[in-house]
Amino acid sequence: MLDQQNRQQFLDHLATQLGRPLRKEAVGGYQTVTTRPTTRLTELNDEQRCAEFVKVATEVMAVECVLTSPADAPTALLQLCEKLQGGEVILNDDPRLSEYGLTQVVQKRYTTHIWSAETGEQNRTFAEKANIGIVFAEYGLTESGGIVLYSSAERGRATSLLPQISIAVVKKSTILPRVAQLATILHHKAQQGERMPSCVNIISGPSATADIELVKVIGVHGPIKQVYLIIEDI
Repeated sequence: MLDQQNRQQFLDHLATQLGRPLRKEAVGGYQTVTTRPTTRLTELNDEQRCAEFVKVATEVMAVECVLTSPADAPTALLQLCEKLQGGEVILNDDPRLSEYGLTQVVQKRYTTHIWSAETGEQNRTFAEKANIGIVFAEYGLTESGGIVLYSSAERGRATSLLPQISIAVVKKSTILPRVAQLATILHHKAQQGERMPSCVNIISGPSATADIELVKVIGVHGPIKQVYLIIEDI
């Protein structure tokens, strides 16, 4: 209640200093200059959007992209893990990983841990020492080459942030043009009263900096390498 009173006093003071009544509604109209924020890249078909997504992720974000069919996805993931030196692997408790047989194939080959709401401290401890973290992305974003992750009790943020290497599984059919389309999806979820994720993470490649003499250094904090396993489901 006090915060509300302070807020109102602050706004009243500003209105007085500006010499006008306090406005509580938008006044006047504003002409739309361009529709690019919502229409950019929407003209691309599925194949073109995927190709552009891969191009931006690879060339700009330094992300390795591997395309595979649903049937070959377990083999492709295993080959990636072997290429990345295997080691300990943490996976989110995501049914989509199991549906494609990804969790099972990794468990057979490596020491693994499945993120669980019941093992909070163990989750973080394992993630810190894991070589690879595997998550299933909700969406890919063509414009930035980034991915969208929803956090929940079964899908911890640490799975993609603490291991040395992060592998994100992305379905080709879920690659969106840009963040505007993601905002629309989240808005509809909220309007329909659906439970919202505890956190929405938009990740665009491993961390990087070029502060020192414009020399780009990748993996300053978080994973030193990021890989997208793109499942061609359409």
